[in-house]
Amino acid sequence: MFLSHFICGGEHMLHYQYLIVGGGMTAESAVRGIREVDPHGPIGLISQEPDPPYNRPPLTKALWKGKALDTIWRKTDNEGVEFYLGCTVQALDARNKRVDTHDVSYTFDKLLLATGGSPRRLPFGDDRIIYFRTLADYKRLRELAIPGKKLAVIGGGFIGSEIAAGLALNDIHVVMIFPGAGIGDRVFPLELSQFLNTFYRDKGVEVLAETTVTGLEVLSQQLALKVRDNQTTNEREILVDGVVAGLGLEPNVDLARMVDLEVDNGIVVDEFLRTRHPDIYAAGDVAAFYNPALGKRLRVEHEDNANTMGKFAGRAMAGQPEKYTHLPFFYSDLFELGYEAVGELDARLETVVDWKEPNQQGVIYYLKDQRVRGVLLWNVWKQLEAARQLIAEPGPFHADNLKGRLPA
Repeated sequence: MFLSHFICGGEHMLHYQYLIVGGGMTAESAVRGIREVDPHGPIGLISQEPDPPYNRPPLTKALWKGKALDTIWRKTDNEGVEFYLGCTVQALDARNKRVDTHDVSYTFDKLLLATGGSPRRLPFGDDRIIYFRTLADYKRLRELAIPGKKLAVIGGGFIGSEIAAGLALNDIHVVMIFPGAGIGDRVFPLELSQFLNTFYRDKGVEVLAETTVTGLEVLSQQLALKVRDNQTTNEREILVDGVVAGLGLEPNVDLARMVDLEVDNGIVVDEFLRTRHPDIYAAGDVAAFYNPALGKRLRVEHEDNANTMGKFAGRAMAGQPEKYTHLPFFYSDLFELGYEAVGELDARLETVVDWKEPNQQGVIYYLKDQRVRGVLLWNVWKQLEAARQLIAEPGPFHADNLKGRLPA
């Protein structure tokens, strides 16, 4: 891929009409939003990653099913943006509208914090464990993913379940370790979560539910994971050729705290994605926004939110603000199973399960106070807008008037 003017360092002081800190999908979408309103205003983008913006979902999905690596690029190099890659912003001065890296200061008219999140880490293992998040993580895992090798996946949530499936599809012996009772048990009803344990085992994945990883020892040829059965407290070692972890994210809010922006499980923004500073915006994984359909503040770590929120933020920065009322959806592929979901999916909520075929195709509704808070479309497609409309309705809802509401 040919890239132009991708630089780090240079002049001591630079000024941009629009400055973006972060180089992910949100940042790229913000560039597109700016350009829809202002085709020529100078844009600078500072990213810790050495790569220009790319689509993140293929790292755990399509690339493990044979999709070419060069399909992930977002092609932002045609938008008149100056990129500063492999650079870390160390300080933000809100009063003087300036950010500093180790050798350059950048001033701005409008700033977007699209800083994303950092993977949660275990208190041992250091860089022996791949905390899966970036293209560099994918490349490192790909080098380890040699058919016949044994790799451990720590975590049974969104990222862990996708990575385990992707590795198994490439003839890797996978051992999946997590403390919960079932795969995705924080999101899925118990019966579906337990089904996934069996489903993954049938695909050749060694599933160790209700198991905690307590340590890691480096041997001459392999790694020894120390694990404890949560039921019996018995401990043992598992020898593997590599370890990858998907334990969720912590939002990167250090810059926001530095200038006393409001932080509450992310950088708090108003309906136009502004922080409490009128010229500083936040969007994507790091932003906590109010959603009127759910009547609560959310922070969403998925592609749809990154793309949509980024574009709204860019347009707002360029002078055309619109209220961000979008309720993002997310999706996943688990071998041949797939789903789309929207709203609040929490296994602790009341659920109404409407299967067309048990565990294979159907709709699950998540309720609180007789209102639908979330909808899981399990191998059901083209129902997202109907699900959003259902969440926005006041109810009351219960099993009798939900069964068959969204056709499977």
